[in-house]
Amino acid sequence: MNKLELIAALREKTDLSKSEAGAVVDHFFDLMAKTLAGGDRVEIRGLCSFYVKEYKSYTGRNPKTGEKVKIKPKKLPFFKAGKELKERVNR
Repeated sequence: MNKLELIAALREKTDLSKSEAGAVVDHFFDLMAKTLAGGDRVEIRGLCSFYVKEYKSYTGRNPKTGEKVKIKPKKLPFFKAGKELKERVNR
């Protein structure tokens, strides 16, 4: 399911117009992104959680040249499926 399909499904289940449903979905994703960018966790009980892992800088290697490269510290978002979601998928 992509974003447009999510908007269409929301329209079918509610009395929202396409633009209103799109605004709801956009607002939801914007809030998630802002929360994660702030270092907080997003948890949707029974479904999943999103969190950010921080990585320190390290020395890597360019696979093409073999040259050592300094990798800057970074933050990456991660997804963890909830117990209920795992059970639904395995039915």
